[in-house]
Amino acid sequence: MQINGQMLEMEVWGVEKREDVICREIVKGQEAVKGQETMKYQEALEYMESLNRYGIIPGLDSIRRLCKSLGNPQDGLKFVHIAGTNGKGSVLAYVSTVLKKAGLKVGRYLSPVIFEYREKIQVGARPITQKALCEGAEVIRAACEDLVGQGFPHPTAFEAETALAFWYFRKMNCDIVVLETGMGGREDATNVVANTVVSVLASISMDHMKFLGDHLSDIAWQKAGIMKPGRPVVSMEQEPEAAEVIQREASRLGCPLFFADVDKAERIHYGMEKQTFDYGDYRGLEISLAGKVQIENAVLAVEVIEALRREGYQITEGALRKGLLETRWPGRFSVIAKKPLFVVDGAHNEDAARKLAQSIKFYFTNKRIIYIMGVLKDKEYGKVIGLTHMYADQILTVTPPGNPRALGAYELAKEVSRVHPQVTAADSLEEAVEMAYLLAGREDVILAFGSLSYLGRLMKIVEKKSDKG
Repeated sequence: MQINGQMLEMEVWGVEKREDVICREIVKGQEAVKGQETMKYQEALEYMESLNRYGIIPGLDSIRRLCKSLGNPQDGLKFVHIAGTNGKGSVLAYVSTVLKKAGLKVGRYLSPVIFEYREKIQVGARPITQKALCEGAEVIRAACEDLVGQGFPHPTAFEAETALAFWYFRKMNCDIVVLETGMGGREDATNVVANTVVSVLASISMDHMKFLGDHLSDIAWQKAGIMKPGRPVVSMEQEPEAAEVIQREASRLGCPLFFADVDKAERIHYGMEKQTFDYGDYRGLEISLAGKVQIENAVLAVEVIEALRREGYQITEGALRKGLLETRWPGRFSVIAKKPLFVVDGAHNEDAARKLAQSIKFYFTNKRIIYIMGVLKDKEYGKVIGLTHMYADQILTVTPPGNPRALGAYELAKEVSRVHPQVTAADSLEEAVEMAYLLAGREDVILAFGSLSYLGRLMKIVEKKSDKG
């Protein structure tokens, strides 16, 4: 196979020579920025943020050119590649934590972030260092400027971030990378990778229809595009329309296909701080993430670990158990304060809202609930409102700050008022938190949900308020 005119040559030379070529090209990419003053941290953040002006352009040509200019660092790495509409971040967290407990040096690439930009790129659950981000941003900028100078379009923000992640993971000599797609799969920048050990498909539902298609089968076909010929695929149980596409693509590519059978999870004990279940030969598996859907995500993660074992990875039962229990994933039905109970969740589309509603009914029956809602205007927020409004006593709306795609709090309140009489638009996140605490008694529940883009800041506001007592 030939990639950018270089892969065939590497295969002929053998693995050892291939490693030499990759390392030499990475060094060359680093030398391209020698003699320049390295960006300061804030400058690096501003540069990466500035790339958003290039929009979203599906396709792999640009990321291939960019990665080639960096020496194709992704070709020296192995991947667990995860696509899906909802749950892929939680599955990434479970799988990467288990692999870390198994003694592997694990990179993970994810979006969106909760607290800060560097969370996108992690090694061993630690964000990329400020120094490495500055160095990497300089390498990326030099490569992008060179490509533009050659007459090619400027890479998008996601393409630049993805290339930066590969550069960092190769620099850190990661044993394996757990890689989350951005939006789709087939034409997602992450799909430039070739060395996929296991492809993973989390729950697939309707979202990003502008780019992925108006039918579930279209979206499933895009997500299934991460499959690699002959490599195992592990999928969540899907709607029949999506499952049919996945089975057809797996058969076409000769991929062994395994579905995580959630119905075989038994002796489930739900809780806000710990949940337990049996699955297959495992008894009493424990997770610390709350929400009914997390049992499903954990089952999928177990099947991914089993697939990795079949591929020769040494992962003990102890590593599996400890990894599942110690997985943390902020912003996914997470408790951030008590008395009153304060929960945050990133439910931002129809499928996620439906699962959130299930958890609300299950955990908070007969509880008085105050909502804080903030959404993006390009999401189906009408459906999110329709699936959740009936469980709230009061609803406060906010504008996710610093996001050009944010729906204004007053516009959202107007939409909510069509189905719920008790709704108030807050002027800021601070005001929303203050109002929620004034409205809620000690035994009530405050639930903030919608776009993940504002939950990190809201969590810090609640933490500061809790510290003050």
